[in-house]
Amino acid sequence: QVHLVESGGGLVQAGGSLRLSCAVSGRTDSSYVMGWIRQAPGKEREIVATIRWSGAWTYYADSVKGRFSISRDIDANTVYLLINSLKPEDTAVYYCTADRARITTTPNYWGQGTQVTVSS
Repeated sequence: QVHLVESGGGLVQAGGSLRLSCAVSGRTDSSYVMGWIRQAPGKEREIVATIRWSGAWTYYADSVKGRFSISRDIDANTVYLLINSLKPEDTAVYYCTADRARITTTPNYWGQGTQVTVSS
């Protein structure tokens, strides 16, 4: 069982930055992949970034490449999502997720979500 708790969302002006954090507890190992998924009203769920718990590789959606950066701190059991150059279209609930091998839009483990709202 993996437990995920997000923090760091909020209201920010376009062009600003945020860092989302995800506290991870439970049994994770190098086979796990951690990811951030966002869900905006009326839009499809989107996998924005993933990272293997071992840190071996990362993935970014085309819509966020160059602006988002995912990282993890094994000692702190925390996954981060640094979001730069925020745009109004980044407004969504951001969920920290985890699964073995790969992240899909229906991963096994989800956090409660953190709201990110970007004003223009």
